[in-house]
Amino acid sequence: MLTKHEQILQHIIELDVGSKISVRQIAKDLTVSEGTAYRAIKEAENQGIVSTIERVGTIRIERQAKSNIEKLTFAEVVNIVEGQVLGGRAGLHKTLHKFVIGAMKLEAMMRYVDAGSLLIVGNRINAHGLGLKAGSAILITGGFDTEEEVKRLADELELPVISTSYDTFTVATMINKAIHDRLIKKDIVLASDILIPIDETHYLFQHDKVERWHELNRETMHSRYPVVDQSNRVTGVVTSKDIIGVSEDMNIEKVMTRSPLTVTEKTSVAACAHMMIWEGIELLPVTGSSHKLIGILTRQDVLKAMQMMQKQPQVGATFDDLITTELKEHKYENEVNFTCKITPQMTNHLGTVSYGVLMTLVTETARKALRRIKKGDVVVENVTFYYIKPVQIESEIQFVPRVLEVSRKFGKVDVEIYHDGKIAGKAMMMAQLIDHRS
Repeated sequence: MLTKHEQILQHIIELDVGSKISVRQIAKDLTVSEGTAYRAIKEAENQGIVSTIERVGTIRIERQAKSNIEKLTFAEVVNIVEGQVLGGRAGLHKTLHKFVIGAMKLEAMMRYVDAGSLLIVGNRINAHGLGLKAGSAILITGGFDTEEEVKRLADELELPVISTSYDTFTVATMINKAIHDRLIKKDIVLASDILIPIDETHYLFQHDKVERWHELNRETMHSRYPVVDQSNRVTGVVTSKDIIGVSEDMNIEKVMTRSPLTVTEKTSVAACAHMMIWEGIELLPVTGSSHKLIGILTRQDVLKAMQMMQKQPQVGATFDDLITTELKEHKYENEVNFTCKITPQMTNHLGTVSYGVLMTLVTETARKALRRIKKGDVVVENVTFYYIKPVQIESEIQFVPRVLEVSRKFGKVDVEIYHDGKIAGKAMMMAQLIDHRS
């Protein structure tokens, strides 16, 4: 039987896209408390099926597929530019595929406007109407209003007309940044992308007998299974070690390992891999709302996914990418070192290299040194600085990493930092090594 929380989520999913949602109305319709309704709406927002807009409210939106995650909805644009919706609220759930800055003659501007566009323009009333007729939403900059006729047309066509107090350049920068952030997120592989769904997963119930474990073992050749209760909530995990010497008539609940490690569908694959290697486990249950089982991750699938991630081109550049692109590698017979020029963006308010930047550079050089010896992924456990000297802007520093210890699953690297031939810092990095062949 569904809990009240799950009933509300199901109710929201069944609403038409574009429907307005309120805590009070849901509490009244489903006879639940407003607190329960509020928590369920927040969960729906986390799942990407509703969006809350200031001064507009919460609306049902289409859940975006991962391949389209870089596309923004008009509802999100309202939040980004701190805008006010003047008309066309029913179309806030729609996505834009491009934005057009209306800084040219009207005839030339309209050649670039088509369905799914967002036309960014000032108080040019003619452009507002023509843009809507071409299938484009309108974003009016400078805090200007528009005519009532335009608002009625926006309502009729279900295309939003949004007003913001920001200027055109600032608005374009804000939207560009939002799209860029989405592109970075698009590259992050999550548990939901590679999990084996519950309908293809083998698991046990608490009331099952140990005999059932043996049946699954013979059928699948696996030795580890999640254990769930009658509501499909994960309560334990049972492995071959748990059932050694145990009667086949005993309940699984009595031999299982309780409170097992689990991950959610939004956990990154990198974090899952780290957990599996560190804890020495081959399988992770993936849970959704109310800790219910929605699938499993196997060690093999996680490692394959990490291999594929390394082969994918970087679509959006993170701060780490921007920092490490400044590193220049110099190879010698028995060692490798790196040089980097300290740019203004790498410094703190005192004009010396930021500690965060230094940490990123040390980590990257140590990783590269380990990868020369052992292929695979490097997961940093800790980095310890035991000497740092301030290095000012425009200076060039040299990193000399030396691998002190390396085994199948562990690496230890000492990194010395030089400036003008003198020692400017020393650090030690310890890391786990993930071999994709394991």
